[in-house]
Amino acid sequence: MSTRQRARIRLSAVCLLPLWLAAAAGASDAASEREACANRVETRQPLFGETHTHTAYSFDAASQDTRNTPRDAYRFARGAEVGLQPYDAAGKGMRTARLDRPLDFTMVSDHAEMLGEVRSCKEAGQPGYDSDACWFFRSSGELGMMFAFRTLIGRDRFNFCGENGELCLEAAELAWKDIQSAAEEAYDRSDACGFTSFVGYEWTASIGGGINLHRNVLFRNAQVPSMPLSWVETPSAHDLWLGLQRDCVEAGTGCDVLSIPHNSNISGDGLMFVSGKLEDMSGADIPIDVEDARLRQRFEPLAEIMQHKGDSECLLGGDTVDEACAFEKLDYDSFAGVRRIGGPAPVNVNPPKRSAMVREALKKGLSEEEKLGVNPFKYGIIASTDTHLGTPGLAMEYASKGHGGAGMNSSTALPIGLPDNIEFNPGGLAVVWAEENSRNAIFDAMMRRETYGTSGTRPTLRFFGGWDYPETLCDADDLAAQGYAGGVPMGGDLSAPAGDAPVFVVSAMRDAGTAKRPGMPLDRIQIVKGWIEDGETHEKVIDVSGGKGSGRVDTATCETSGRGADQLCAVWQDEDFDASQRAFYYARVLENPSCRWSQHLCVQAGVRCGDPETVGPGYGPCCEESHRPVVQERAWSSPIWFRPDAAAPMT
Repeated sequence: MSTRQRARIRLSAVCLLPLWLAAAAGASDAASEREACANRVETRQPLFGETHTHTAYSFDAASQDTRNTPRDAYRFARGAEVGLQPYDAAGKGMRTARLDRPLDFTMVSDHAEMLGEVRSCKEAGQPGYDSDACWFFRSSGELGMMFAFRTLIGRDRFNFCGENGELCLEAAELAWKDIQSAAEEAYDRSDACGFTSFVGYEWTASIGGGINLHRNVLFRNAQVPSMPLSWVETPSAHDLWLGLQRDCVEAGTGCDVLSIPHNSNISGDGLMFVSGKLEDMSGADIPIDVEDARLRQRFEPLAEIMQHKGDSECLLGGDTVDEACAFEKLDYDSFAGVRRIGGPAPVNVNPPKRSAMVREALKKGLSEEEKLGVNPFKYGIIASTDTHLGTPGLAMEYASKGHGGAGMNSSTALPIGLPDNIEFNPGGLAVVWAEENSRNAIFDAMMRRETYGTSGTRPTLRFFGGWDYPETLCDADDLAAQGYAGGVPMGGDLSAPAGDAPVFVVSAMRDAGTAKRPGMPLDRIQIVKGWIEDGETHEKVIDVSGGKGSGRVDTATCETSGRGADQLCAVWQDEDFDASQRAFYYARVLENPSCRWSQHLCVQAGVRCGDPETVGPGYGPCCEESHRPVVQERAWSSPIWFRPDAAAPMT
């Protein structure tokens, strides 16, 4: 693409933003014809899902012998049992997995990068199948990941791809059509509205020494571009958004789209949250301009706060004294720190950075808005798993199978022991508040940021902000109706002050769990506030309900005890509110502590760290000093924002 072409597209990005937003808000169901949903709730219902799932179509899943296809992933999400990798080449000893409860929605997000190369190398008869590179990929197991370096680091294609990569692009188009077909087959268009599938992919950019800039791209309906955009064609997030504008939003087909950044925790020194025009390490100091900020806000309404490669909410240090920030943290800041099976321990690994955390991005957004008039980091919150086994939503601590991809796999290299790196976790879930379980309703909820994320359990969380909620609102049968009527839900903007200080109502119900495994009681609800004062950002965390702290877990048996709540609710007013300061507020719900996935498996294996004879092969990490045997599951709401300038430019 020429410089002149890019300039023309970028100009239209600024000029046409109001039209895009209007189109997104009023999109019709014509592009995804379906029956009306019998279960429609005007005050909206929580739908639990997953927007980050890899299958055998992804290079890093295929290299670890993942067999599940996109169709298998959707079957799994709807409650079917699926097989995982076999323990030997003959397919013997196949493990299986099943969700304890089906999901409401799922998107398969296979890597756009090498989509064609994987198909060429795995499917006999495809151009390139008999090449040396493909032979190495098929036969090298864990080392097959090296196959990806040419594309992910060099942004180049193999010789077997032909001139200008055409053969691999043709193979990628076949795979992309198959991904679309799988999503269409899985979408329940009956009035039962039992399951929603989305077409999407992952854009997998990485710079420097493995610094993560990945995004998941999710389309509203079946109207999608003819090919997914990969990092090979779009060297920056800014170019990705411009490409989505050109190939989707402005294509005149009814196409609509959003992208979701994930794993900001391994984006080095917060490079996920600098200018979207960043292409390599030399661009880390590129200033964010109005065009870039508007594009990011249009195309990135959400951020993935947690997945199996760690939590990205916050990090202790500076003005962050919030002890709950120690939750599920990796001790490195890029993929360079990931421990691989059979490889040497990483050296010269950099520790994680506060600048890479979502809370810091939310605070940075307030500062950028003061300068630009638009907040580029106005993120709603979700979570997901990033499974590379084709098992969306497999986030139960007691049934962890690992997720493959970045860390350990459970194929021929590891028939026994823990199924994943000890620092990883089962991942989280995405939750949307939508009128019905349909593509349009869920996509609209994502665009307005009425979403929350969980660490894998299924509590119900509502959060509203206004100026005149009654103190008795928690006792009302119509809390949600009053919440909407008197203010805005999570993800919304508070209007100009209509009272002395904003009032928030937050309500949470424990995960009901299943008859066999009830969910954990709730410990507390907190509200996290961030604001800007005299050019400096600040934060504080307030306990607003619960907080008795009596929950206990016996790590020798994983039995839990202590009090907790089935439901918590609070009406809270910010007495420190200053109408001249920009601010955001989000709710966080903590459950009582329970055994972490790794401890469940250590206990099941009979590991007693005081007796070395009980520590079998593959269970050594159970007794490492860094092992965390206890987890406190949680949920995070999307923020509610306040802007002092009621007449601020449209964002």
